[in-house]
Amino acid sequence: MGATVADKDRAIIFTYGTLKRGFSNHGLIHDMILAGDAAFLGNGHTADRFPLVCGPYGVPFLINIPGSGERVRGELYAVSRRAIYRLDELEGISIGHYERLPIIVHLLNGGEEEEETGLVVEAEAYFAHRSFGEEMWKRNREKGLCAYTSDEAIGYVKRKDRPQDITFLDQIRIFVSSAMD
Repeated sequence: MGATVADKDRAIIFTYGTLKRGFSNHGLIHDMILAGDAAFLGNGHTADRFPLVCGPYGVPFLINIPGSGERVRGELYAVSRRAIYRLDELEGISIGHYERLPIIVHLLNGGEEEEETGLVVEAEAYFAHRSFGEEMWKRNREKGLCAYTSDEAIGYVKRKDRPQDITFLDQIRIFVSSAMD
């Protein structure tokens, strides 16, 4: 049975990449917390295995291919509907970068061993858009990560520092069609 604190005014979001604490886009979540629009619930990992890969400019993508990849570690936040709008905008929902989809997450105890607490949370996560997700997985030779860490973040390029004369979707298309070194 899944535990949830989401209601019509709040949703639970599972973050696995740059929105996590200590990473480049966490400032948005931090601002939401200060405004009362978000609250940290804890660390968790996906109940099912999913591919987590880095795409162009080191951008992390969770890919909706259940049973492939690893059980992905991340953070859970309860967020207001207003915050969801801001997150959807950051993640490019309306322009086909990501899709916000349901996901089941096991809450971890936060200790050194980070064992499961027994609580299962029904959340939502931002998955790579279905128009390129599977190709992104293949481009990465079907090898994924169990967590986005500081090692992967070294290769991350902020949006403002990327070429502005080409869309991110075009950058993704070029990336998935290129050979992996």
